[in-house]
Amino acid sequence: MADKGNDPAVIWQTMMGEMEKGFNSFGNQLMASPEFSRVMNQASGAAAGAQKQLGELMEKYLLAMNLPSRAQLVGMAERIQSIEGQLSEIKALLQQVHHNSLAPEGGYGTPQRPPRTKQPPPEGERK
Repeated sequence: MADKGNDPAVIWQTMMGEMEKGFNSFGNQLMASPEFSRVMNQASGAAAGAQKQLGELMEKYLLAMNLPSRAQLVGMAERIQSIEGQLSEIKALLQQVHHNSLAPEGGYGTPQRPPRTKQPPPEGERK
């Protein structure tokens, strides 16, 4: 077996552990300062402002290109879902009416009459 002091994997693991401890302590000191929180607050505010401006710019661009915006597409999708729901209800009602129309006139308990097969006499034989 190799000596633990000369094992490259053990040396690498020890070095990485010490580096991680150093970075963690530096990060904790940095985040504890009020300047860091102020800078982070400003950066997140700037990012939110830039995102809002980009959204407004895209809205104007889509309007200029005569294309629907995201809000308009969402509105159309909601209306389509509502229409599909109404169509499903109408379809169910039509199936119910069709099923009820297939029942005999007197209901299912009465016997059916035989079909009427008597034909009128030909035109020459009429009196």
